[in-house]
Amino acid sequence: MSERDEIARALLGHVKNLRAAGVQYVSLAARPSQPSAAATPAMSAPSAASPAPYSPGATAPPLVKESPPSQASTRPQALPAAAQLGLLPMMDAPQSSLLAAPARRTGGFSPPPLPFDPQAEMTIEVLARAVEGCLRCKLGPGRTNLVFGVGNPRAKLAFVGEAPGADEDAQGIPFVGRAGQMLTKMIENVIEVPRGEVYICNILKCRPPGNRNPEPDEIACCEPYLMKQLAAIRPRLIVALGKFAAQWLLQTKTPIGKLRGKFGRYQGIPCLATYHPAYLLRNPNDKRLVLDDLRKVRAVYSGEKEPEIEVFG
Repeated sequence: MSERDEIARALLGHVKNLRAAGVQYVSLAARPSQPSAAATPAMSAPSAASPAPYSPGATAPPLVKESPPSQASTRPQALPAAAQLGLLPMMDAPQSSLLAAPARRTGGFSPPPLPFDPQAEMTIEVLARAVEGCLRCKLGPGRTNLVFGVGNPRAKLAFVGEAPGADEDAQGIPFVGRAGQMLTKMIENVIEVPRGEVYICNILKCRPPGNRNPEPDEIACCEPYLMKQLAAIRPRLIVALGKFAAQWLLQTKTPIGKLRGKFGRYQGIPCLATYHPAYLLRNPNDKRLVLDDLRKVRAVYSGEKEPEIEVFG
């Protein structure tokens, strides 16, 4: 298949997704010009009160259970929802501020520019505002809300899922449906921390049609957002929920059945893979396996044990 045929096939798939989402019209606009180095706005230096820069290659510090944060910081924060259904601009920013994205695995796909400087330090709140109107992939026009993340922005424990479902798309908050209710019970009853003390997000920020699996080009467009989220939060421990989250975080193609219950590392941070709560709704007999996995998380989170790190191919 020629490159032209591949482009035509991708365009046809995109149009079909728009039609399935109820979009009847699209606007035709000129392709934005690539920003020059001179046009890129200079980033201001961090203030003295800013947290220490995150070092992706560094080994994560040991886990130390601290006193629960204040009520103001532990309350789940529903970050700004994305623009309502429609073909809106990516954000109200000059074209010179759109920079190329650092993609890890694109399979030949070249993601559109990012709405922020990928090298700049950002808080969760600033990042959420920057991506609120994102239309980098074919999922954007069909969403009701962009589902960014929720929880303590300074959490020591983060959960990463795959993609929003119907309930999450409607509310703009991750894990609020049946699978989310199960996750909340596991966090609070097994790990024994309030849900508001952890941070919860997904690889994809928009719901795929029919709750289908994430596709490679969608992950390529969304992965810089997740990388920025984890860099801003700087958790000491991550739980990967499901195949796509586990394989992306641990950079492996190992099946989730073989990854489950094992610790790897995401940029130096211990990361345990386990089944997604939605999988447990369909396969309740495997719930005991996930309970065992989360007991390992509790032991590491509380400082009782060190994680046994494995390297996956």
